[in-house]
Amino acid sequence: MIDPGIRAEIVHRLEQAETEHGVRILFAIESGSRAWGFASPDSDYDVRFIYMHAPQWYQAVDLEERRDVIEYPIVDEIDLNGWDIRKALRLYWKSNPAFVEWIQSPITYLERGDFRSSAIELLPGVYAPVKGVHHYYSMARTNYRGYLREAVVPLKKYFYVLRPLLAARWLMQTGSAAPIEFERLLCLLDDEPEVLAEVHGLLERKRNTPEIGRAAAIPLLNAFIERELPDSPAPSLPATGKSSPSEVIDRLNALFHQTLREFHP
Repeated sequence: MIDPGIRAEIVHRLEQAETEHGVRILFAIESGSRAWGFASPDSDYDVRFIYMHAPQWYQAVDLEERRDVIEYPIVDEIDLNGWDIRKALRLYWKSNPAFVEWIQSPITYLERGDFRSSAIELLPGVYAPVKGVHHYYSMARTNYRGYLREAVVPLKKYFYVLRPLLAARWLMQTGSAAPIEFERLLCLLDDEPEVLAEVHGLLERKRNTPEIGRAAAIPLLNAFIERELPDSPAPSLPATGKSSPSEVIDRLNALFHQTLREFHP
């Protein structure tokens, strides 16, 4: 739940960004711990958005040299960053995990037109689950080895290992994009009640303490992570309806042109 005053300020800053850069924001969402569902009371607001210029902006000899991101410094715990639609779709073509999570975020600040819903409709054909598995295993491995193998550890880092591990397990079992909400992934631990109970206890502390800080490592969770994290993942995934590369790029081009026409008929 986002405080109404914070939400209003975020929308105001988004509208200012539109005016400052002469763009149209298609959607803006919350990413990071607030979207994942394990934010601390003092967590930043990680606002991410997709925007587009007028059609003629893309009809330029120097298009590849033009800046395709909008970034602002963090002010009052609000972190505001956005991608141009063309950049976003090129990354979607490569199954970029950030964009795939953004379109699924449960917290929306602003949404215009059909771009986001159309991108979600394309997800089964565009997204390559094997790329997601490798991404999530890499994220989990980096955070585990970097933070959680000492006697005293930063407890919040458990979530930056457990969420990607469970997302990878979801992908392996279903062959479809994992939900970004941490609690929706916890059903995967139903057959491991002790691990699940430990996670719930840690989650409660994280949500209600400004900074849960450092404490003794949790052997039960470390043992689970060691079991779950392969040294060299070579996943065998269920068959999916993923389209051929040429079909994917045709659909993304169609979405790009459709969105330009929607706002500049």
